[in-house]
This record gives sequence, C-alpha cells and structure tokens, in this order.
Amino acid sequence: MKINALLLFAVTTNVVVSCNNSAPGANDKVPEDSTVTGKGSLLSKSAFEATFDGKQTSLYFLENHNGMQAAITNYGGRMVSLRVPDKNGDMVDVNIGLPDLQSYQGPNDGYFGALVGRYGNRIGKARFTLDGTTYTLLANNGANTLHGGKKGFQAVVWDAKKINDSTLELNRVSADMEEGFPGNLQVKVTYALTANNGIEITYEATTDKTTVVNLTNHAYFNLNGEGSGTILNHRMQIYADKYTPVDTGLIPTGQLAPVAGTPFDFTRPTTIGARIGEDNEQLKNGKGYDHNFVLNGTKVNGLHHAATVTGDR
Repeated sequence: MKINALLLFAVTTNVVVSCNNSAPGANDKVPEDSTVTGKGSLLSKSAFEATFDGKQTSLYFLENHNGMQAAITNYGGRMVSLRVPDKNGDMVDVNIGLPDLQSYQGPNDGYFGALVGRYGNRIGKARFTLDGTTYTLLANNGANTLHGGKKGFQAVVWDAKKINDSTLELNRVSADMEEGFPGNLQVKVTYALTANNGIEITYEATTDKTTVVNLTNHAYFNLNGEGSGTILNHRMQIYADKYTPVDTGLIPTGQLAPVAGTPFDFTRPTTIGARIGEDNEQLKNGKGYDHNFVLNGTKVNGLHHAATVTGDR
C-alpha cells in the first residue's frame, strides 16, 4: 500500500525589514558552513552535528536561483530557517527556528519545524481499532496520543541525501509496532525550493500492513520575519466553508459545522487576531484556533488551495 501527499508553501512576505549592517544582504555569499537568520546572526552547521541513537545528525542548506535559502536538519526532519526575498529584495527569515540541536531536544521544543508522524494531531483515548484489532498507544497529551506518541518522527534521525542545490530527500523506516502502530512504514520526504520562491514538501509512504498514517510538517511562520513580534495582524484567507468543533481534550466531536457567522469564517481575507480575544464559546476549548478546517476543494494550478496568509509590514 502506497500513500502520497504534497504540501506546497508559496511564500510571499510583502514586508519591509531593517537589517543589521553586519548581516549579509540579498546578494552576499553566505559561508558554506552557515546561513543567516532573520535576526542577522549566523546559523552554524557544526551546532547541529552530533551522534543521536547511533546516527549522525547534520544541517543541510538549500538555495534556489533567486537566492531563497532553507536550512533543514535530519534530526526530526526539521526546517530550521527559511529565508525569502521581501518586496524590496531584502532577505527575511520567515520560519521560527532554534539555534542548535540541543534546543530541539528539550521537553518544550514545540515540534518546531518538525516532520510529524506517524499520526499528526490527536488520537482520542490513545487507542484505535483496525480490522477488528484494538491498538493501544501511549497517552502523551492528557488521555490522548498527540503527533505519533512519546517519540514520534520529530525525535528521530532521518537518512538524508541532498539531491541538488535546492532539494533534500529524507528517508526512514518506522518499524512494526513502533509507538504502538502496526506495519513497517517506509517513509520518504522531499524538501524542494521552487523557482517561484515556494517550498514544496512531498511525502511518500509504503506499508506492509493495514495501518493509520497522517504525515505533516509543524513549521511556525512569521511573514514579518522571525523575532519581529506578533502574527495576529497578518491577514489570512482559508478555503474552507466548515470546521470541526472539538471537546475539552481537543478531539473533534464528529460534527462538521459551518464557519459562517463564527470566528472561524476566514472565507475572505481577515486579520488573524480580529476575533481571537472574543469571549466566544466556540473558541473556548481550543483556547483560540486549535481546530481542523474542512477544505472546500478550491484548486490553484491543479492543487487544493488551503490558505493564503499575508504579512502586515
């Protein structure tokens, strides 16, 4: 059984940033061992080199012909930095990343930039039944299993191969019953910077036994640039007419509720924080927006268009 999925982020910042004079500009050559963060500081490859679970970790740099750059570590397949040119041609790091490998191994790493699996989001009561067999998982989020369990894909070392200057391939095999999930799952994830300054993440997975799988990426973005403050003034449009209400454990109730007339209505561009402070029952369980949106099938260039977000500077 083979599963394929594709995430495509077309990154347009529309921001103006003032850069530290010591930071390289859009056309400056960055040392091979480092890249530049949005704060103008160097991100060192050596800070990500270690042996973890008997495997070597590293940091890989990608660049397209426009000077767009990404830094990705094979520890958790995490995107550490994503530098894109803004409307003035200045380079802005729009990905929220951490400076070294150790920072990603603490208890509060927040899945920053990570590949998430086997199962992104929550599995209620830490168990599921498949083909008549009930599988019990570790409850690592109250009574539920979150993002694959205690040691999900964010906390393992992937085998990495740089295909070309703008493409990185990551592979791993999740063994049968790893974190309680059935089947040997062979996973390949490809990061690629596109010619139009997008980042494309392609997932392929093959299993030898019927299983559940939900692979995703957990990057955090600030289109004004990392460290520039809140994203609540970004404008967002989500191509979804419905969302899934959740219970107090953030498990969907099974209802598909219309977004019309609720704080979840982003069918037109709306400031993210415009309604987040409202005393609204619909936002209570998620303490804001921690819900699934049901995409309505809008397509752009043959791909389902999930959302458009624009920075406010």
